[in-house]
Amino acid sequence: MKSVYDKLASTVFELASVIVSAVVAIVLIFSFAVRLVGVSGSSMVPTLRNEDWLITATAVRDYNYKDIVIVVQPGALNEPLVKRVIATEGQWVDVDYINGVVRVGDTPDTMAELDEPYIYEPATVHHFSDEHVYPVQVPEGHLFVMGDNRNNSTDSRSSLVGFINEQYVLGKAMCRLISGETGFDTDKFKIYE
Repeated sequence: MKSVYDKLASTVFELASVIVSAVVAIVLIFSFAVRLVGVSGSSMVPTLRNEDWLITATAVRDYNYKDIVIVVQPGALNEPLVKRVIATEGQWVDVDYINGVVRVGDTPDTMAELDEPYIYEPATVHHFSDEHVYPVQVPEGHLFVMGDNRNNSTDSRSSLVGFINEQYVLGKAMCRLISGETGFDTDKFKIYE
């Protein structure tokens, strides 16, 4: 017959085993599948705001137009960037500052104006460090990214950032966990249209 002490010890051991298993599972998930990323700054307004927290899928390695990615590429800024994919390898990009439009295509002749309902305002301010001669082709294994707040974003248009090597993309933002404006609000989870 088991004593009360033996039953208590068995229960505590089982509980500790469950807790350790849960912690190990959480660590593995957050190490290899998802990460929480905080937004700092206003370059992604109106889609994302300062102090928003995102759930990011780190296992994703296929990026497409409109994806929001977290970039950790070494460079002049030396800080993680949250930006939107505008073009992928081999595509051509044209930023027309006079008319405030961005065009993308597989060849310079097939470039079409992007439908961008997510931007704060059209790109009409030529960034001081934009040394590109448009149209420009995205190199193999790279992305061209821009912030949604086009006139207040240091992104692939800038020589400080340039084209993004895909190996330096931490992951793709999946949803907003916490909004910097409203805190935990399920209505604010969605970041894609």
